[in-house]
Amino acid sequence: MPATSAPAPPAPVIDPARIREYHAHIYYDPATRERAARLRERVAAAFPAAILGRWHDALVGPHPQSMYQIAFPRELLAAFVPWLMLNRDGLTILLHPETGDDYTDHSAHAAWFGAVLPLRLEMFRK
Repeated sequence: MPATSAPAPPAPVIDPARIREYHAHIYYDPATRERAARLRERVAAAFPAAILGRWHDALVGPHPQSMYQIAFPRELLAAFVPWLMLNRDGLTILLHPETGDDYTDHSAHAAWFGAVLPLRLEMFRK
C-alpha cells in the first residue's frame, strides 16, 4: 500500500486590520490606452478619495505591462471594487491589499479582473 503524506497544517488566520489600503493596477497597451484614460477619468470623478498614480508606459516593479496604479482606503473597498468590476471596459486589473508583505500581497492575496498576467515576483524575494 502506498504511503500517504500527512495533511498540510491549516494556514494561520490573518487579521484584516493589517490591510492599510488597497491598490488596483490598471494594465494597458497602445491599443487600450484610450480606454485606460477614460477609466481613469471616471474613477477620479466617482471616487475622489482614490489616489491616481502616474502612467507607467515602461515596465516598472513586478508589472509585465504598462500600467497605472489607483490607491484607495479600506473604507472605499465595498463601493469601489464592484464599480471597477462593472466598468473596467475589458481592461486587465490587479487588485491587492497593502499589508507590508509585497510578495504575498501581489500573489496569494491578489485578485485579478480579466487576464492573469505573469508578475515578476522574484524582485520581492528576500
